[in-house]
Parts: sequence; structure tokens; C-alpha cells
Amino acid sequence: MNQRIIGVDIGGTKCAISLGMINEAGVSLVDKIIFGTASFACVDKVIDEIKSSIKKIINQNALREENINAIGISCGGPLDARAGVILSPPNLIGWDNIAIVQILKESFNVPVKLQNDANACTLAEWRFGAARAYENAVFLTFGTGLGAGMILNGKLYSGSNDMAGEVGHIRLASFGPVGYGKMGSFEGFCSGGGIAQLAKSKVYEKFQRGQSVSFCSDITALEALDARLVADAAREGDLLAKEIFALSGESLGQGLAILIDMLNPQVIVIGGIFTRCRQLLWPSAQAVLQRECLASSLSVCQIVPAELGDNVGDFAALAVALND
Repeated sequence: MNQRIIGVDIGGTKCAISLGMINEAGVSLVDKIIFGTASFACVDKVIDEIKSSIKKIINQNALREENINAIGISCGGPLDARAGVILSPPNLIGWDNIAIVQILKESFNVPVKLQNDANACTLAEWRFGAARAYENAVFLTFGTGLGAGMILNGKLYSGSNDMAGEVGHIRLASFGPVGYGKMGSFEGFCSGGGIAQLAKSKVYEKFQRGQSVSFCSDITALEALDARLVADAAREGDLLAKEIFALSGESLGQGLAILIDMLNPQVIVIGGIFTRCRQLLWPSAQAVLQRECLASSLSVCQIVPAELGDNVGDFAALAVALND
């Protein structure tokens, strides 16, 4: 039986409204509407545009509102998924205690579900991607920040107040780059911003010793360093750039060992930077894992890049719509 579902991805600069079709063959993305949020004067206007875009995507695909089975919403936290309320995400100014689930339920008279973006991506990889068919899985976002979503015994686990999975806050060292407001945190070492911080520190040390760096012309170019630039240099064989990614990889191995020892998952799926830079991160991560992790737990856990890749956002909110 075909199901038609709507996904609503609410971001700090744009919103995406997706129409998906679910059948025996899997999921297909039928249509998508994207609009920027910067031009809207207030949250109410953005919500009005979300509702208008849902109606538009239904109409332009020759459907009626009663043909829609469910709506899923993916949004940055904090939020209360059970109550269906967006609390006060730092990247969504003015979205304070917005009962978005009730608002869309009243407008479209279908089931509406809400999850934070990490959990939404976890559901997408579990239903449609690299974690499908597993009962115990972890998804790691390795991008601007670092977070996790967990499928335990075939169910999304979100904790007592939707704060489960904030693994970026775990301190791995008493020194190191800052992430999630904490020096030496998992996010500090394993995120785009963290890799940039590592690079700036290492490059500055080189300059202090009077040495040159192939991917940074001089000290005035330090602030422009980012993970992508360092990755490009590492792929071209730059030893310092490779060392920076090896350091991040070692911390990734530490963090993964904690998750594997604690949760005993069958698979850990890693997205974002890991999918693009696996060859730079994995050798050092694997070495730490083999040294630190319980062998019996590691032996039953696969660690793989996200299958949906950069398209995971297209399917995340759709997966939320299907979550029980």
C-alpha cells in the first residue's frame, strides 16, 4: 500500500518541505519546496509559509490533503518531542515554546510528529540507509557539531527529556579544541569547527618556528582555515594536514569505544565529514578502537559511513513521519 507523507525540515536559514512516497520498494522523494527564512518578520510568518508550502506541494502533485498519511518535522533542539513543542533552539531565534505539532495537526488533520535533527537523521538511516534491518544502531552527526541518535531494541531512544545522544559534550581530554562549550570534548575534536581549531593551533606552532605551511600562506590567513581546506591538503599528501586528521581520528576512536562498550550496538553509522574523509580519519580511529574497546563488543559492531550521505536531510523529516 502506498503512503504519501510530508516532511518539514526547519532550519536557521531555510525550511524544506518534502513530499515522499512509501511503498514495498522503499521510499522515493517526489517533490521538494525550499524557502529562506531571513525575510520573514516573525515566527508566525514562517509557520504560515510552512503551511502554504505544504498546501502547494500537495496541489502541484495533483493530490488532496486527505491523501496525506502523516507529517514529520525535523528541527534543531532543544525541543519536547512528546509534547510536540519547539523550545528555544539557538539557531532559531524567536522559536520559543512553539507548539508546532498542534499547529499543523489543526491545519491538516493528520498525525504530526516532531524530532530533533540528529534523531531524525538516525531514523532516516535506520529506515532507508546503512542501519536498516538492525535492532541496535547509533548514528553520529560529524559536521558543524557532533551529536548522536540511538535505536535500541528496535526503538528510537531519546531519554527522559529528549536529551539522549548529546555525546559531543563528553570530555575526551583535559586540553584540546572547544566544542559544545567544553575544552577537549568529543565535539571539539570531531567536528568541522574542531578540526579547524586543531589546524589553526598546529599551523601557528609551525609559523612560530619559522616554518611554512602549504595550505596557509601566512599568519593573516589563519582565520580562513577550515576542515575542507585541510582535507584537500591532506589528500594531496601534506603531512601536517594528515596529522591533523589523524588526531581527530584518534579522538573519534576514543568516543566510539565509549559508545560501543556502553551500548553494544550492531552498527554505528557516521555522517557528514566522515563520509567525505573516511580514508583520512579511519586508520587512526581503528587503531584506538582495537586498543581501547572490549573485543567481544567490537567484533559484533560495524562502523560505516552514512549511506544517504548529503541527502540524509531530504529523508530525515519523512522518516519522522513514519516513526511510531
